[in-house]
Amino acid sequence: MSTTAELIGSGGGPSAGGGRPATRRAAALTLLRRRAPALVAGAVPVLAFPRPGLDLLAWVALVPGLLLARSAPTGREAAKRGWWFGAGFILTALYWLIPTIGPGLLLLAVAAGALWAPWGYAAWALLRPGRLVAAVVVVPSVWLAAEWARSWQSLGGPWALYGATQWRHPTVLSLASIGGVWLVTFAVVAVNTALASAAGAWFRSAGPSPRRVVTAVLLAALIAAAGPLTYRPWSAPAGRPLKVALVQPGVVVGAGTRFEAGERLTAALPKVDLVVWGESSVGFDLRRRPDLVARLAALARAHGPLLVNEDARDAGGRISKSAVLIGPDGEQARYVKNRLVPFGEYIPLRTTLGWLTRVSKAAKQDRVPGTGVVMMRADVTFGPLICFESTFPDLARTVVNRGARVLVYESATSSFQGSWAPPQHASLGAVRAAETGRPAVQAALTGVSAAFDARGRRIAWLDTPRRGSVVVEVTPSQGRTPYDRHGDYVPWLAVVIVAGAGLWAWRGRHPRD
Repeated sequence: MSTTAELIGSGGGPSAGGGRPATRRAAALTLLRRRAPALVAGAVPVLAFPRPGLDLLAWVALVPGLLLARSAPTGREAAKRGWWFGAGFILTALYWLIPTIGPGLLLLAVAAGALWAPWGYAAWALLRPGRLVAAVVVVPSVWLAAEWARSWQSLGGPWALYGATQWRHPTVLSLASIGGVWLVTFAVVAVNTALASAAGAWFRSAGPSPRRVVTAVLLAALIAAAGPLTYRPWSAPAGRPLKVALVQPGVVVGAGTRFEAGERLTAALPKVDLVVWGESSVGFDLRRRPDLVARLAALARAHGPLLVNEDARDAGGRISKSAVLIGPDGEQARYVKNRLVPFGEYIPLRTTLGWLTRVSKAAKQDRVPGTGVVMMRADVTFGPLICFESTFPDLARTVVNRGARVLVYESATSSFQGSWAPPQHASLGAVRAAETGRPAVQAALTGVSAAFDARGRRIAWLDTPRRGSVVVEVTPSQGRTPYDRHGDYVPWLAVVIVAGAGLWAWRGRHPRD
């Protein structure tokens, strides 16, 4: 396995020592020429996510990386190419984090990219004649295990999960209702693997093998059809349609000015069942500002209950992000954000990585997390979640299993306006809706605000250049999807498959006497 220095192109092996500068440069250039194609191949799949939105590309975008790994002279080299592929994927998918964590993004890409090294090795070992079924089972499982591992919050969380590329295709997202976004990822990677096998059979040195090509293509088509074949509603309406207003004032500097902008937009709304403001829409501690609570309560009496978001220091100097439900008589419920954004809202291992605050916009002070989800009611029971939390499938499952009929997200991506981050974030509402069989709405302070029905179909999309509000009608749902009931069994199964394949490979290299 290559070292970190080798991965980022600073040289490795003998050239990393005290050799001549010219020799070291030549070695570095040779290394870059050998691995750069894998780095570029890793960037290609990101085009399937918003904002480029080439979602159909996802079904073939992994083929170049798979073929690069397959053509490696050794399994060791294939693993290194897989590592570089993963680094390219992470760098491209999270490029918009550069202002927040600066050089920390390169470290993250190197660390997380290593999770794709087994994927490269698996492609090299299994994209061979006679191993089509094993490849289509094991290679996607290795990808999925890597994706699940990097979904750990301290590694950046589950951003850019490959199955999320299909957010605009409800029939494909039906797989999410069965096995979560994980099952969508598995299906898309499996199709890529089958097509890579077909390409390998067509371009093999001994000449094309039409039978192998046709078999692989037919298998890819069968896997791709799994979503449409399982497309069905898993939930049922639970009451009358609700009118929900999403308020998006845009980039407004100053806590007072931002509060007034939300107040002004809300005052222009008709009477609705719920008004949702974006994350950090209230920059004051409402428990110490009864005057602001009174103004919000007046809006609630005239236009409907308000779900605002408080981001301010409390009396003890601590900062939390809280969803606060305001009714006609004042505060009714409060939920404190549980999953904080690494570096944006806290710095992991601050004593070691705190220096990043000097070279980036990383959090100067750690936010204080909450201790669990909170259910709220405004004509219907809903589970409020805040911004980054929409990336976590388990949180949406938790609120649904506790009785939520609608998913409500408050978001702010002010630091990333003009990047690919806001539309990627908003698109996750479709995935969470399909997984849980619940409509999902998201109010973003600066866009994108969006709404989706219980099958993940888009109802509204208020993009980042827009300012104002939108009123959407969603139908609360009841009933539980298979994913609600059984949780993350798909990635666990993938881990078992990977472990079994690893044991099989080890026994093949070390047979018993």
